[in-house]
Amino acid sequence: MASPVDERDGRDIISRGQFQREVVDACRPLVLRGLVAHWPVARTGGPAALRDYLARFGPGAAMETFVGPPGIGGRYFYGADLQGFNFERRTLRLGEALDLMVRGLDDAAGPTLYAGSLTLDAHLPGFADENPMPLLAPDIHGRIWLGHASTVATHYDAFENLACVVAGRRRFTLYPPAAVAGLYVGPIDNTLSGQPVSLAASDPDNPAYPRFQAVRAQALAADLGPGDALFLPKLWWHQVEATAPFNGLVNYWWDAFAAGPDAPFTSLLLAMITMAERPEAERQAWRAFFDHYVFRDQGHPLAHLPEEKHGVMGPLKAGNYGRIRARVMQLLRGG
Repeated sequence: MASPVDERDGRDIISRGQFQREVVDACRPLVLRGLVAHWPVARTGGPAALRDYLARFGPGAAMETFVGPPGIGGRYFYGADLQGFNFERRTLRLGEALDLMVRGLDDAAGPTLYAGSLTLDAHLPGFADENPMPLLAPDIHGRIWLGHASTVATHYDAFENLACVVAGRRRFTLYPPAAVAGLYVGPIDNTLSGQPVSLAASDPDNPAYPRFQAVRAQALAADLGPGDALFLPKLWWHQVEATAPFNGLVNYWWDAFAAGPDAPFTSLLLAMITMAERPEAERQAWRAFFDHYVFRDQGHPLAHLPEEKHGVMGPLKAGNYGRIRARVMQLLRGG
C-alpha cells in the first residue's frame, strides 16, 4: 500500500520566489491542491465542453497520437519480449484527435487514444495567455496531455516537473531515485516515448524481478482532480494513471538548479563509456573521486585552503563554469 504524497493548499503560493523557496528547493514531491482551479480550462466541465474550449485555439499542428486496441485497456507498453509496442502511432491534428476521443467515449469496444507532450505554443496558441503559470519564468513553456483512461509506465524526467490536472483524474505512483536498481529498467535507446521505463512496476508479481518487492514499500501515491497539481523533482520515478473516461493535464519541465546549458544526464552518458566496463577496483577508486569532487559528501574539497586558492573549483558563477566547460570540450576533441 503506497503512502500518500505530502500536500498543501496551492492557492497560498502567490509568487515565483515563494514557489522556489517553499516547494522546489526541498526536492521532494508535493501535491498542490487547487493550484490552477481558477484556470478556465479546468472549469470547462465535461469532455465535449473541453474539446470545444480547446478548438477555439485552432486545429493544432500535426502530432503523434497513440492508438491502442481495446484489449490493452489503455496500458501502453512494449509488445511481447520487448519486440515493438502494443499500440500504433498515428499522425493527427489535435482537433481530429479530440473529436475521435470524445466520440470514442460511447464505444466501449473501440480503441483508446492518447496524445501527450504537445507544446502549447505550437498546438494551442493563446492558451497560455488565458491559463497562465506565473510561478515559473516566462521562458518555461507548458505542454498538454489528453486522452482516454490510460496508464503511462513508470519512468523518470531529467527535469523538474509541475503537472496540473485540467480534466478527469490522475493517480501518480512515485518511487525515489534511489529505487532505480529495484525497478528493472528497460532499454534506454528503445523506449515508448523518450524515457526508459520500469519493467517490474508494470509486472509487479513477476518472479524475474525479485528486488522490486522491497521497492514497493517505498512507493508514494497522489490522486489529483481538476485544478490540482503535483510538483515532481527530477529523477523521481512515476507511473501516471488517467482514471476517468477522458482526461487532460498541462505540465511544465525545467531545470531549477542549472548553472549553465549542460545537463547532468550528459555526464551520466559520458561516464558510462569511460567507466562502466573498467575493473571493479578501478570503478570504486573513481567512485571515491566523484564523491569527493562532485557529490562532496564531506563538504567542499578545498575547504582547507583560502577561497582565493580554489581556482577553477571556486564558484561556477565566477566564470569557472566556462573555464571547466572549455577544458572538457578540448579533451573531447583530443586536445
